[in-house]
Amino acid sequence: MMTLQRPNRVAAIHDLSGFGRCSLTVILPLLSAMGVQACPIPTAVLSTHTGGLLDPVFRDLTDYMEPCLKHYQQLGIDFECIYSGFLGSEDQIEHCLDFFNAYPDALAVVDPVMGDHGKAYRTCNSNIQAGMKRLVQVADIITPNVTECSILLSQDYSAQPLTHSQAKSMLVRLSEFGPKIVVITGAPLATGKIANLGYDREKNAFWSIECEYVPVSYPGTGDAFASILVGGLLTGDSLPMAIERATRFLEVAIKTTYSYSSDTRYGIMLEKVLPELMRNDILHGYNAF
Repeated sequence: MMTLQRPNRVAAIHDLSGFGRCSLTVILPLLSAMGVQACPIPTAVLSTHTGGLLDPVFRDLTDYMEPCLKHYQQLGIDFECIYSGFLGSEDQIEHCLDFFNAYPDALAVVDPVMGDHGKAYRTCNSNIQAGMKRLVQVADIITPNVTECSILLSQDYSAQPLTHSQAKSMLVRLSEFGPKIVVITGAPLATGKIANLGYDREKNAFWSIECEYVPVSYPGTGDAFASILVGGLLTGDSLPMAIERATRFLEVAIKTTYSYSSDTRYGIMLEKVLPELMRNDILHGYNAF
């Protein structure tokens, strides 16, 4: 008799913002739509995200993380991936490390959320930055944006377009911290386009997936990108294919949302575009460099 295989399972260690389409409110539907069981480990609950929607109601859940892990261990629950995002304190980083250590065979994915557009977030002090570097050291995959690359590498941020040699150098240097795979999101290129750049240290392979620049910024796009990357890899995509799937979906999502002149603080209109996620005909191809 054939045994049905359960879906791959991800422990998603992120905050939950009730309004604004970011963090767990985009991570859960995206992973579920890709056939992956997403198990939220909420680090905090907020009424909205913190990007310009007055003063959100905030409840810290740091004390939830350790007993949650112990309960899952008592139940014998396995995870194929541990996936972390924004972490608001040193204690949360320590608890996140505990999850990675408890599941050494799981794919360890760290989205080192620390800043954007050349600036560190208000909560990202020197202790958080040092703690995030510790997480990066134990990760298999990291997905920083250009600002976060600068923080991790302790170098000044530059908004100037990257050359291929600069991009390769940055990817390799980040991989030297520990992760086998590095994906840099939202890198500006001299062509005027934006690219998501990937590096696989074991294969010594570099990829660039370009997309058109749209003059708008939405919360949650980094969460969406990393989630689709994780979902793709867990369901059989190669690394460049998973990067491209995330890139093309967000290209559609951003253009669609932009066409509605929606308030940018409300995030991408996931409800309008979710059916596009698993369509392979949105994949155009990727470039090695």
